[in-house]
Amino acid sequence: MPELPEVETTRRGVEPHVVARRVVALRIHEARLRWPVAPELARRVRGAAIEAAERRAKYLLFRLDGDRTLLVHLGMSGNLRVLPSDTPRRKHDHFDLELDSGATLRFNDPRRFGSLHLIDGDPQEHPLLRTLGPEPLEPAFDAEHLWRRTRRRRVAVKQLIMNAQVVVGVGNIYASEALFRARIRPGRAAGSLKRGEVAALVAAIKEILAMAVNVGGTTLRDYVGADGTPGYFRQKLFVYERAGEPCRVCQVSVRQRVQGQRSTYWCSRCQV
Repeated sequence: MPELPEVETTRRGVEPHVVARRVVALRIHEARLRWPVAPELARRVRGAAIEAAERRAKYLLFRLDGDRTLLVHLGMSGNLRVLPSDTPRRKHDHFDLELDSGATLRFNDPRRFGSLHLIDGDPQEHPLLRTLGPEPLEPAFDAEHLWRRTRRRRVAVKQLIMNAQVVVGVGNIYASEALFRARIRPGRAAGSLKRGEVAALVAAIKEILAMAVNVGGTTLRDYVGADGTPGYFRQKLFVYERAGEPCRVCQVSVRQRVQGQRSTYWCSRCQV
């Protein structure tokens, strides 16, 4: 599914096309997304000016005048593209945000796990955002924060760093890669980590996510960026989806198991 780097890549891609534009129309082609799209939403955003395009965790926030925000989640397979408004629709195109520039922001989502909401007032108080942890690339996520959250915790460290109440945006791909970089086995109890290991893990998470953002994310099956261009971080993966292949560091075969209903990959020699 699109993770933080893919969502940030999408935000950067659409931002120049939507900010300072007005909404001509919101056309809902399929309202049955993860949560049904409110029927009055199209009427309420017509004529609104888009003041900013932001991201919080894996959510895109389009700030509108009048202290309103369009909140978009890409779900497991969704993408947003900027297209000419008269571009023929494809299968699974669920809504168009038509702009006064003649362009449209089109949402495509084969699995319909994405969502669209209109929030009045502070979006950070919305139930979907209120309990989220710090952003991994911001100063609030540091070794001291993660040290406190790991103490006396028996949960596997990979599960912990994928918990959005601890830190947002560390999905399955990047959790596996960060743990490899920090040389920590994903199944270890979070509370067993020493301070130096916690610091190494925080640094690895920041480095991996920053690298992924810089190359446009990771294309696995469904993800493409706002302009249809795939991300290239997959070429840099050390363990994810490399089960049975030699570790790029020590040549021992990469291992795989299911952990928390997700595939986990690690090197039994490099990670302890």
